[in-house]
Amino acid sequence: MDIREQFGIKVKELRDIKGFSIEHLANVSNIDRNYISDIEKGKRNVSIVIMEKIIHALDADFATFFNDKRFRK
Repeated sequence: MDIREQFGIKVKELRDIKGFSIEHLANVSNIDRNYISDIEKGKRNVSIVIMEKIIHALDADFATFFNDKRFRK
């Protein structure tokens, strides 16, 4: 599994925990819903700016978000 897939899975997990639809996350983060869907599927190479928007919209921070064993090699 590559980093894009890992990031997408984590976004979807946190979105589900928060009870957010893709549409809601798109509205809160000001990112197109199709783009978020592609991120969750691991199809997008996400910039740091987009990461920040998504992580902030999920009410997390970078340290908490990436403090996950799947991001450690």
